[in-house]
Amino acid sequence: MDIKWKKYSHSLITKVIVFLITVACFTGAVTTFINTAISLQGNFGPALEDNYYISKNFSGENNQIAETLITLVGEYKSEEHILNGGTIEEDEIEREEDTLFSHFQNFSKSYNPNLSTKENYQLFREVYSDKISKIRGNLIEEDLKQYNLALRKLEGYRGLIYYISDGNNVFTNSSNTDKNYFKSQPSYIIFDKSEETIYPAEIKESNRYFWVGSNINPIGQQNNAMYIAFTPEFLDPRVEEWGNNKVLVTNSLYKIIGFSSGLAVSFIYLLWVIGRKPSEDEEIHLGFVDRIHNDLNVVMCFILIALWFGAANLLLFENNTHGYIFDAVTFLIATLGLIMVLSLVRHIKRGTIIKHTLIYIVLKKLSVFIKEIYDSGSVGVKIVLIVIGYPVLVALTFFMFPVTIGVGVWIALKKVKEFNAIKEGVDKAKKGDYHHKIDVAGNGEFAGLAFAVNSITDGLKKAVANELKSERLKTELITNVSHDIRTPLTSIITYVDLLKNETDPEKSQEYIKIIEQKSDRLKILTDDLFEASKASSGNIPVNYENIDIVSLINQGMGELDDKIRESELEFKFNYTSDKVNINADGKLLWRAIENLLSNIFKYALKGSRVYIDIEDSGTEVMLIFKNISAYQLNISTDELMERFKRGDESRGSQGSGLGLSITKSLINIQRGSFNIQIDGDLFKAIIQMPK
Repeated sequence: MDIKWKKYSHSLITKVIVFLITVACFTGAVTTFINTAISLQGNFGPALEDNYYISKNFSGENNQIAETLITLVGEYKSEEHILNGGTIEEDEIEREEDTLFSHFQNFSKSYNPNLSTKENYQLFREVYSDKISKIRGNLIEEDLKQYNLALRKLEGYRGLIYYISDGNNVFTNSSNTDKNYFKSQPSYIIFDKSEETIYPAEIKESNRYFWVGSNINPIGQQNNAMYIAFTPEFLDPRVEEWGNNKVLVTNSLYKIIGFSSGLAVSFIYLLWVIGRKPSEDEEIHLGFVDRIHNDLNVVMCFILIALWFGAANLLLFENNTHGYIFDAVTFLIATLGLIMVLSLVRHIKRGTIIKHTLIYIVLKKLSVFIKEIYDSGSVGVKIVLIVIGYPVLVALTFFMFPVTIGVGVWIALKKVKEFNAIKEGVDKAKKGDYHHKIDVAGNGEFAGLAFAVNSITDGLKKAVANELKSERLKTELITNVSHDIRTPLTSIITYVDLLKNETDPEKSQEYIKIIEQKSDRLKILTDDLFEASKASSGNIPVNYENIDIVSLINQGMGELDDKIRESELEFKFNYTSDKVNINADGKLLWRAIENLLSNIFKYALKGSRVYIDIEDSGTEVMLIFKNISAYQLNISTDELMERFKRGDESRGSQGSGLGLSITKSLINIQRGSFNIQIDGDLFKAIIQMPK
């Protein structure tokens, strides 16, 4: 079921259909919003307003009317008052004079910079006397102009009745100024001394009522009166327009919500399936458009946005073109934009959003190029690159040069610190402190030098350790050789002395037999010592041949059948194939195997099992010997591999202690490897030979 659903949900046809739905929903939401905003001049308030009396338009007109009336009665009072200069204050005249004086200073040829300000001001009053004398008249003329403009503004409101008085001055457009006459109208606002009557009451419910109240309140405080009434001639067209706007904006909002929901669902779906195919693979597949570098893609998206705003301004505001053309342009730009955005989404899913930018590619190639030059060049070349490159970097980042210089100083101090660390490390190494490590991170010249110095100290430390080990081994070698040779030699000398004075033939034969045994023991020790010397020096000739290791083991085990029976050990021979060939010297290899078997006969626990396994890994063959030791193996594998070391520290067995050392040397000269492992009393010897 999931595979069948994925086949349809990830198909190209489904993606194209959802893509078109996404673009259509985006176009519908944007164009509906823009067209509604233009029609309502950006006022979406009717959608949230219950009636006209609490609307933004009604409150705004009330505020303008009240402001105009209060300005007339409070500031201008009457035309006669204006002509008599009652609206002019001395501060206004002084400001105008200051403006003229500034003009005199900047533009008049009569201005003399060598004179004091007071002298220049006196000169200014003489030169600009005509303009100064006209300041008062100009201000009166301007106030009279504003006075008449306010009256004409009130006359422009058809169906408006107003009355305002401060006790001396009255402004009204009605012959009937009775309060009850105003209250007989469909809507009114009355402020008379302490009385405040507003109808309908919904006007006060508007959160914009404070606009009107803040302007009208001074009337009541000054015992003045202001009546404003709105007749059907004023209200009816406005109420009708408000109702039409409410229907328009409500329907538009429903459309915008519907388009936005469709846009969200379809776009999320595209984000999910984009880059994937109906097949089972989870790889994100890129298309032709995805070859465009991501930073250029982002720039193109901003260009498309700018083109859309330009088209909207040209078509809707300047040429007032029909909305269908604007819809088509929006659809086209949205299509291109969505293609660009989905390309970015594919790269985000693939993890190449940064790596596929042109800036990243250029910087990476530049850094690789500089790194190649830096890595391949000498220290002199690197210094030249730094000397040339750093000033260029400072020049390119001149707008933030303090940061660039600060970074340069920080890097320089860091390099000085690294140099001092190397200097200190070399000094300590010179004094014999081989355990000191120079800690310099990174891959630079100083880091390489620090690594080299650390390597030298490690080498010196290992050399000292090896020298100490060699000295210890020499001492142990001399001690062990002396002990192992002295024991049979002492016995021979002793029994020779006894034999000289012995007259009993039976005892003489017994002494001779003991002397013969000790001589054989001495010969074995001498031969093993000679063989170990030859093997470790590598002077033994090696004759490589193709050897079947299975046959070699079987043949050798047959020759040792008597010893196997005497040892009371049970041998288990395991191999994966009847024939396993290796490249080795048969005599030397068997000598090594024979040494291991000899160790097993001497040191294995009586009545236990011995396992011999052959494993073929393809390129090499592993021959593994496992047995249980009769002695407690309280010795490390490294020590056991040393010459004259035995598993029984009491040295009570007849071994020379050279068997494992000889075996390792014989295997090494055949290009193989030999290792031993100890796990409790389990002893394991491993020979690895190339095939």
